[in-house]
Amino acid sequence: MAKARKQKPEGGAGGGATVLHQKLCLSIDMENQLIYGYTEIKVLLAENDTFALHADSMTIRNILVDGEAAEFEYSPHWKNVDGQPSWLSVSCPKTAADAACSAYISSLSGESVPNLIISSERPVKSTTELPEGENGEHHEENGGNSVKFSDDKAVKICNGSAEGNDKEEEKENKEEDEKENEKEEKTEMETEDKEREKDKDKETEEGKEKETQKEKEKEREENEEEKEKKDVSENEKDKENEMQIENAKVKNTKLVRVDYILEKAETGVHFVNNVLHSNSQIRRAHCWFPCIDSATQRCPFDLEFTVSTDLVAVSNGDLLYQVLSKEDPPRKTYVYKLNTPVSAQWISLVVGPFEVLPDKNGTSVSHMCLSPTLSKLENTISFFHDAYSCYEDYLAAPFPFGLYKQIFLPSEMVVSPTSFGASTCIFSADILNDEKVIDQIIGTRIKLAYALARQWFGVYTSAEEPNDEWLLDGLAGFLTDLFIKRYLGNNEARYRRFKANCTVCQFDVSGATGLGSPAASTDLYGTQTFGSYGKIRSLKAVAVLQTLEKQMGPDFFRKILQMISASTRASRTLSTKEFRHLANKIGNLERPFVKEFFPRWIESCGCPIMRLGISYSKRRNMVELAVSRGCTAKAEPGSDSHMDGDIQEGATGWPGMMSVRVHETDGVYDHPILPLAGEALQVVELQCHSKVAAKRFQKTKKGSKPDGSDDNVDASTQENRMSMDAPLLWIRVDPEMEYLAEIHFHQPIQMWINQLEKDKDVISQSQAIAVLEKLPQFSFAVINALNNFLNDTKAFWRVRVEAAYALAVTASEDTDLAGLLHLVKFYKSRRFDADIGLPRPNDFHDIPEYFVLEVMH
Repeated sequence: MAKARKQKPEGGAGGGATVLHQKLCLSIDMENQLIYGYTEIKVLLAENDTFALHADSMTIRNILVDGEAAEFEYSPHWKNVDGQPSWLSVSCPKTAADAACSAYISSLSGESVPNLIISSERPVKSTTELPEGENGEHHEENGGNSVKFSDDKAVKICNGSAEGNDKEEEKENKEEDEKENEKEEKTEMETEDKEREKDKDKETEEGKEKETQKEKEKEREENEEEKEKKDVSENEKDKENEMQIENAKVKNTKLVRVDYILEKAETGVHFVNNVLHSNSQIRRAHCWFPCIDSATQRCPFDLEFTVSTDLVAVSNGDLLYQVLSKEDPPRKTYVYKLNTPVSAQWISLVVGPFEVLPDKNGTSVSHMCLSPTLSKLENTISFFHDAYSCYEDYLAAPFPFGLYKQIFLPSEMVVSPTSFGASTCIFSADILNDEKVIDQIIGTRIKLAYALARQWFGVYTSAEEPNDEWLLDGLAGFLTDLFIKRYLGNNEARYRRFKANCTVCQFDVSGATGLGSPAASTDLYGTQTFGSYGKIRSLKAVAVLQTLEKQMGPDFFRKILQMISASTRASRTLSTKEFRHLANKIGNLERPFVKEFFPRWIESCGCPIMRLGISYSKRRNMVELAVSRGCTAKAEPGSDSHMDGDIQEGATGWPGMMSVRVHETDGVYDHPILPLAGEALQVVELQCHSKVAAKRFQKTKKGSKPDGSDDNVDASTQENRMSMDAPLLWIRVDPEMEYLAEIHFHQPIQMWINQLEKDKDVISQSQAIAVLEKLPQFSFAVINALNNFLNDTKAFWRVRVEAAYALAVTASEDTDLAGLLHLVKFYKSRRFDADIGLPRPNDFHDIPEYFVLEVMH
């Protein structure tokens, strides 16, 4: 029975109520696209008796509170269209965008407000009555014991006779004589008694000392007994208080049952042919079952779904059992139990005629798809045990949800390519690959590995607040990079991280990429994870965490992640503040560094831009390094130089010290002397350890200065001479990617060629190719270096692909198309069949070589 209620509960989602447990029992009619059933929610109410749920796109049939019908108010969000901006004010594309953004934000804000208001008030009869006279006063008069005299005694007292008076005079005289004699005797007795008392006093003093000792011992024992009694009484009081609190909780705990029908839903759940699947992210769980659709409300779930016997219902948690009904036609009920508390957004449901493929390695993983894609599924998931065991080994913790289920649906059926859930994940079947198609193998494995990592960081351990979500996303990406490094190779991991950092530095220019900024997280209601900026935020989060790992060391960082993912941890949420505390306490990072690091990298936007050039002093055997530091973030018009309150871009900079690696003729030397803070323009000196080979003595030329200033060789004007006269092979800045920074380094061309040919690091090789292909003029030395690298089968294939593109750029009339001729020669030597005059079929035995040749088609 629905009844309008004017007052709505105060507070956040749920009106102050806390969800303790939720049960969902639904029947699915695939033919009519109908879902019907009920949900039971055990809630702990606040002071008021009214609480609220989120519910949309459904018909509420009945609501019971503790088995009795309850009053409720249900107002679907789609009916609340008031307050929308007037589209008549739109006059240009900018105003149209502003109006659309305002409408979208107001719609998201309205969805966060609960719209199913339930009252648990019931008429309660007073069973306790006040006792009579409780508020009155009862007095009893007790006048004391009265003395009563008889009449005869009163007469004798008041009227004495004359005979009595004479006798009394004689008695008085005798008594006086007797008293005098008694006094004399008493004096003699007192003297004797005094002497005896003196003797006794000595004895009593000794006895008193013993008695005082005994009394002290008794007092100690009594005090100890009193303390024990107090402790017992305090424990009893604590137990009584706990019992009172538990009793109060029991009294405030209500069991709410909501019966509802969901017919032809448009969001939350989707019917396509004979397949149903849910997508509960961004507050869409309440579109297919009533709940408190908030990330802060977490509870265990019991899930029961009844479907046709030819269908399989897949949901969260462990499958306890299946029940076959006696209906005609019979139906099957799948019963799941999820003991780990999660929010409603992680509840998912998939129904369809699936083929179930258990994991061959004995792990608790099941893979499911429709029949046509079964062969692709078998080929795709052959690696999955490696990722599963990699995460469990690194975190020293088992999979937190028991059985993990992956469901692959055709792309025309899914709303998004990936949909996460507790112990489940729904993918588009486009990522499945046949054994004859290897182009997408790496991408598919990384996507599946990332989805598995999200189970630990994102679902099992969730963000405490919306502005903490970057941390869970970054930790999941960090785990994914760990898998890439172990099973796809260190070169693949470093190359991907280098390209990701370059992308972040390119687009980290505004407040939209501020990881922990409320304006870029809380105020966007979860939409900050969408689109290109969502990808940039994810890449930046991983880069920031990897910077922390390098600062504290891999062992300390691993220990922190193990503490976070441990099942014994009291809270299943994680905040930036707590992670900062762990970095300071366990990671052994200095407090000043942590104090500067988090505000600068997480609460602000922008990355450092380092522009560097070198000059070699032959006389001092010293390299002078000129540094100019800037920031990728663009200052807004009319704003001051402060970023996020207290941080000033030009003066403060970033915490830490960047390293410079100098490759000399006699060895390699690291110089951690490049500060990221302080003055924006600096000159740093690096002492060389090698010396130039001795040459014949030459007389000084006329006009040369005696101070030796002519020995300072400028790299920008006399590069060839410097490369010959200096003991330097090449120089690298931040070689281990310890910081997220955009680096522009200038050194002679021959040093870049040396870096490409001799440095085995893929990042160093990629940096050299990027500089060489942007030269205004190409020498044959550059073209030959690129061609030699392309033909080097030991080099990483992705960098060889870059070398092929660079050779294509060098092809011009000035170089007689030398780069193009090298590419044609390379392709013919590996793919062309001279006997038939046509290309040979693809050879998949050498996969890296296949990828290099593939870019030349």
